[in-house]
Amino acid sequence: MRLPQKNERWQELTIHQEVQDETSPGWIRLLELVDEAAADGREVFEPLTNMPPEHSIQIVTLPPSISKLKQVKRLVLYGSSLVRIPPEIGDMTSLKDFSPYTSYRLHWFPYEIRRCKNLRSSVVSTRAIYGNYKFRPPFPALPQHSTLLRPKTCSMCDREFSEAPLQRWTSRRMGSDIVPLLIHACSDECLDSIKDAPDGYVKRPHRGGPGLQQPPPLR
Repeated sequence: MRLPQKNERWQELTIHQEVQDETSPGWIRLLELVDEAAADGREVFEPLTNMPPEHSIQIVTLPPSISKLKQVKRLVLYGSSLVRIPPEIGDMTSLKDFSPYTSYRLHWFPYEIRRCKNLRSSVVSTRAIYGNYKFRPPFPALPQHSTLLRPKTCSMCDREFSEAPLQRWTSRRMGSDIVPLLIHACSDECLDSIKDAPDGYVKRPHRGGPGLQQPPPLR
């Protein structure tokens, strides 16, 4: 996401659709590290520090198996090449501190991270996220029909989908930060149950797109 120059308007943005190469050495090593962390019950998980840079740049998402990391309290992903976080992060029930700082291609997070009720601290690169208060970059228009983004169950009620989910953006607190969250809802009732965004952000869940009116930047 490139910041516009003076007197230049934002271009319409799209969500990264990179497919994870599951045969790459980096991915294979990451799966091993997740299994090791789940087995020994460690509280701090810093997977990218345990592989060479040429392997870490091969990773564009985390595996669904992070759902096994029930004891992890601190997840560190500094300087990653991630473009998305899987919804299974919501199963990391002990998570207190999430630090994906300088992951400049990570522009949004799954709504399921709200299930991490102990999450109190985060460090994100604010300028890289959609709708941030400093520059108000646009949110990509929804829906985005991609199996790469779709969770197995509703972001709100955790029921399985009987039809295509309803996608919406919202801005909510994630630890120390207010970040863009992508919702996959099974019904209008689930969408209606979402609370308003904090002051200074678009209040109700929305579809994004270039026509979305956001509050002015606070630089």
